[in-house]
Amino acid sequence: MAVQQSVGSDPYFPDNGDPRYRVHRYELTLDYRPGPNRLSGTARINAIVGRAPLAEFQLNLADFRIGRVRVDGRQPHYTHRGGKLRIRPAKSLRAGAAFTVEIHWSGNPKPVSSPWGGIGWEELTDGALVASQPVGAPSWYPCNDRPADKASYLISVTTPSAYSVVAGGRLLTRTTKASTTTWVYEQSAPTSSYLVGLSIGKYQTVLLGDPGLGGVPMHGHIPAHLLPQFSRDFARQPGMMDLFQRLFGPYPFDEYAVVVADEELDVPVEAQGLSLFGVNHVDGARGSERLVAHELAHQWFGNSVSIADWRHIWLNEGFAKYAEWLWSERSGGRSAQQLAAAAHRLLSSRPQDLKLADPGRKTMFDDRLYQRGGLAVHALRCALGDDAFFRMLRGWLGLHRGGAVTTAMFTAHAARFTPEPLDELFEAWLYRPALPPLPLTETRATA
Repeated sequence: MAVQQSVGSDPYFPDNGDPRYRVHRYELTLDYRPGPNRLSGTARINAIVGRAPLAEFQLNLADFRIGRVRVDGRQPHYTHRGGKLRIRPAKSLRAGAAFTVEIHWSGNPKPVSSPWGGIGWEELTDGALVASQPVGAPSWYPCNDRPADKASYLISVTTPSAYSVVAGGRLLTRTTKASTTTWVYEQSAPTSSYLVGLSIGKYQTVLLGDPGLGGVPMHGHIPAHLLPQFSRDFARQPGMMDLFQRLFGPYPFDEYAVVVADEELDVPVEAQGLSLFGVNHVDGARGSERLVAHELAHQWFGNSVSIADWRHIWLNEGFAKYAEWLWSERSGGRSAQQLAAAAHRLLSSRPQDLKLADPGRKTMFDDRLYQRGGLAVHALRCALGDDAFFRMLRGWLGLHRGGAVTTAMFTAHAARFTPEPLDELFEAWLYRPALPPLPLTETRATA
């Protein structure tokens, strides 16, 4: 497993996260009542101080009422303003020391504001879901909200028994007492705070495919009235899982779940071991199948191998976009070359002022980043050839499993798989705004 890098504050979101320490584990105990949209929680956070002593530190948490804060069992001084919980322990924490923070909070969760509107906890007509990318996690729990700070999670959620709770990870227990049920999930793999997924709703659970010996357990959680459409729209997900494991390496988590919320969502949402779709993504005609592939691919690109900061988001979205093209090519649709040509035509007609390796906060979710990211991956595939390209990908994902990476780390890794220099290719596709010519080598996906 990769060792996490020590990196500074995220240049796109300098107010989120504290690089002076890292979290090892979160244990969240939540009670949620959908009617009044009332959340109360306790967090036990196990963390490790960095290279310098800590006289104070901060967590990100939205505007909740704080009931209690303890550091190693002792009451610290703290302030809670502007989404920041600043904590000054009774005694300074020495460099490299392990410490534990306990926080009790309660209130009515709501999305936090961002340049893209409200993100994070979203109250639905009948239930709730979490869509935290990139900085929405503090809308529902206290966290060191930076993608490079990855931790394991134990999440316990108590809610009225009419509702199901789905979280990323393995369901350990489900216990009903009177009118409430407590669901306990364990996510043992290192997880970025924005990738902690949660959905609360009235769902029917179905098995997707037959995991068999050594297979990946996959489940769908869907409103019962959508079962016929869902069964067709997600029928080929087991085939995607099989293909991506051959091309990218073993699926990096214990299980994979998809949730269809009984409400429209602008876009699907990836979380670790979990993807969330809206009713508008289920039509019974596989109209959103490319998105099914895209979200599954994020389990490798973005979730298992995460970015050190948001400047490198193309490493998530470019490869997930390219996975759409690989699935199309492998499943009888248009080839990656044909889809690359279509993307190139689209980008040719749009402004060419986006630098892929550092797009800026305002354009980090621009469709051009997705399309150009896919094209950059295709250009690299054409330069390396299929055999070296897929060996390179499997090596990259295996080497950095559970870790956080940068664009420079990726380009250095890719350069090891060809005797030809790749500097000009990466300079043109990643660092110059002008759109390079379309690579013309015809390729086919092979394991």
